[in-house]
Amino acid sequence: MSAILTLTLNPAIDQTVILDALVPGTVHRARSVTVHAGGKGVNVACCLADWGLPVAAAGILGADNAGPFDQVLAAKGIADGFIRIPGETRTNLKLLDRRSGDTTDINLPGLAVTGSALDAARAALLQRVEPGTLVVLAGSLPGSLPPETYADLSRLLKARGARVVLDASGEALAASLAADPLPYAVKPNRHELEEWAGCSLPEIGDVRDAAFRLRTHGIPVVVVSLGAEGALFLTEGGAVHAHPPATQVTSTVGAGDALVAGLVAGLQAGLDLIGTAQLALAFAAGKLTRSGANLPPRDTVEAIARTIRVEPLG
Repeated sequence: MSAILTLTLNPAIDQTVILDALVPGTVHRARSVTVHAGGKGVNVACCLADWGLPVAAAGILGADNAGPFDQVLAAKGIADGFIRIPGETRTNLKLLDRRSGDTTDINLPGLAVTGSALDAARAALLQRVEPGTLVVLAGSLPGSLPPETYADLSRLLKARGARVVLDASGEALAASLAADPLPYAVKPNRHELEEWAGCSLPEIGDVRDAAFRLRTHGIPVVVVSLGAEGALFLTEGGAVHAHPPATQVTSTVGAGDALVAGLVAGLQAGLDLIGTAQLALAFAAGKLTRSGANLPPRDTVEAIARTIRVEPLG
């Protein structure tokens, strides 16, 4: 059994096109193109494997183009818990503007996942779960699945003693935050937290107050990612704002997933609040220096972690 599992029900092959500058309505000449097997859970698993943790990745793949996933799972030593169904996994196009550093995402529709396919994926996931397993439910749901899918999975996982880490958005996140039981940990970004709070959160203090409300809603660990402003971490042990270091950015693709991976690594290691916050930000900062869902060597990530400034939230 793996101590950490990730689930990706709507994976994607990420095609990243690097441009000197993105100017809408004009013709562009690409500097380079890279292709990565992606999806939030896959990205989290890749970063955890780079860190040296045993991890399994589960979910649903299209059998017709599963090759990139087969390759990355084998190369990184990630246990393969995916089921394959007829059809092709979607391709997502990412346009990286080298001038601004911004990435424009064009996400294509996913596979039409039937109830029987979900049943098979659920069974493949649950057979790997034991008490104490950390299970990351991450990313969007195929349009054919109901928003309650993650909430239903969380109930089954918690009954087996797993700790669920949720990184979702929209209706899937809302359904999970209205369910019983609640996830063990959630990682909304500012926009997702605004949707839950029902109002804009323009200042850090506003984000802090909404995050406190979410934690007192009954979720033991709440992390709010803030991009260049770092992230807020709230647990029973307190609340802190972790600030990212200055970083030479190669690609922002998967930075949020790396943050989740660092959070999971900290939880798995039993680190305290500050240690977990520093490790999560170090994962994200380290990934920014690499294309794709890849971390620098472990000693480099550890060195970054020591530079992360953490301040308490009042």
